[in-house]
Amino acid sequence: MTDALHLNVPQFLRQHIRTVPDWPSPGVQFRDITPLLQDPLVFRVLIDAFVHRYMAPGMQPDVVAGLDARGFIIGSVVAYELNVGFVPIRKKGKLPFTTVEETYELEYGSATVELHTDAVTRGQRVLLIDDLIATGGTMIAGIKLLERLGAQVMECAVIVDLPELGGSAKVRELGHPLLTLLQFDGH
Repeated sequence: MTDALHLNVPQFLRQHIRTVPDWPSPGVQFRDITPLLQDPLVFRVLIDAFVHRYMAPGMQPDVVAGLDARGFIIGSVVAYELNVGFVPIRKKGKLPFTTVEETYELEYGSATVELHTDAVTRGQRVLLIDDLIATGGTMIAGIKLLERLGAQVMECAVIVDLPELGGSAKVRELGHPLLTLLQFDGH
């Protein structure tokens, strides 16, 4: 059992992230967060790391937005614990109501994410959350969608940062605070 009084949260979480070599393609070191979700103690430590930050005065969002798909898992639980709403930012074609969309570039091709037009209101403070930031394309697309609807992205948050891929730097260069619980060098 982990001694909760002396817990180094990033180190503890890192021990529960599985690295899968050469997936989905050769040379990629895939950082699999599913072990974080499987153990109730580990999952609670993960969620609490976010919740404690966003319960602090001045850090409370009006709503949490989660990026498809692992951002849904983390974001919805964080929203529940903070007693605020949750909105999903989904891959194109998955939302049934009127949407706005944003296309972003991938290493090979492009992808599009969408958000319901009534998901946020003008001036709402939004916490945008995902499991990982690599090149930053999905996170930046999410920011653009939320801002297009008049919301203020108060902060972005992820479990894992892959800084060598430049996404976290791009988000910060755009003037958006970004919380990363831990980082892995070498993708």
